[in-house]
Amino acid sequence: VVVVQPQRISIASELPGRISPTRIAEVRPRVNGIIEERVFEQGSEVSAGDVLFRLDRSTYEVAVDAAHATVARAEAVLADALQTERRYASLKERNVASEAEFDATERATLQAKAALAEARAQLRAAEINLGYTEIRAPISGRTGRALTTEGALVSAQGEVLTTIQQLDVVYADMQQPVSELLRLRRALAAGEITEVAPGAAEVRLYLDDGTLYPHPGKLLFSEASVERTSGQVTLRAELPNPEGTLLPGMYVRVWVEQAVRDAAIAIPSQALRRDASGQAQVMLVSAQGTVEMHPVTATRTSGRTVTIEEGLAADDMVIVDGFQKIGPGAPVSPVCWTDPASGDDTPPEACARALDALQTEQTN
Repeated sequence: VVVVQPQRISIASELPGRISPTRIAEVRPRVNGIIEERVFEQGSEVSAGDVLFRLDRSTYEVAVDAAHATVARAEAVLADALQTERRYASLKERNVASEAEFDATERATLQAKAALAEARAQLRAAEINLGYTEIRAPISGRTGRALTTEGALVSAQGEVLTTIQQLDVVYADMQQPVSELLRLRRALAAGEITEVAPGAAEVRLYLDDGTLYPHPGKLLFSEASVERTSGQVTLRAELPNPEGTLLPGMYVRVWVEQAVRDAAIAIPSQALRRDASGQAQVMLVSAQGTVEMHPVTATRTSGRTVTIEEGLAADDMVIVDGFQKIGPGAPVSPVCWTDPASGDDTPPEACARALDALQTEQTN
């Protein structure tokens, strides 16, 4: 038997989810060219700005040289236009040159300045394109496999060369039935449970092999909209990933603590029985040491325990094991039950006191 004691129980859900990176970037070339070198190691960690690929630079270096020549020519034209403008300004002061001739030199100077500005812009564009021959990491993270090799001709904004995923912190995306959220809201409105403080909702992660992930995470948000086809609300949790254990696409089970209920009654799930109609019930030991059958209302199952909403009170003695040879009204000699999975066979103090009180009452 176990003796029922009200306790503080977390209202939690265990939900299936998938791991996704916090940031993901597709690395693409920004200019056309032939890949000469792959610098990074596939699957390695890179920092933002690290060189990943190098393209053939020769044509872009020639373009830069040509742009420098254009700038030099434009500067020479401007110098000539300025000199001409100064000469005509002097002639105009002596009334040797006409106003129209002086205006023409001014326009020529402005055109020369515009041509120089255009040449410098073309030089800047050529230098930028030359810089794009080194394809760099846009974000820090872990690289995927290289999707192209040396010698391949790539085009601007064309092929994806590799992907980078930021995995030092990852997301676990999961879904929860909207009916569960509605049930929690009703319980909150009735004052039956206490909501967890904002930002303190903790999540724990179980990997596909059943092991507990050592780093707890936190619940970020629940989407306001509900998916029409499934009636599910999407939840997202954020988890640290310092060892790189969690990989994108990995299946996980997320334990989400959504609220805490005070003075709740929970019993081992193996104590719960069902009659022919499916009604939940438990066997109790009465004050006379006989078995009594009590209907109960069970709500949530968490691990090896089930929460009882109605039908049990504090200090009730619930039979957990040894159902084979007993029935309603049968006399029993109860002993305290301990969970074999806990590895501790010491009876709980509440159960030991209740058994002493029962023996004393029967003796009297």
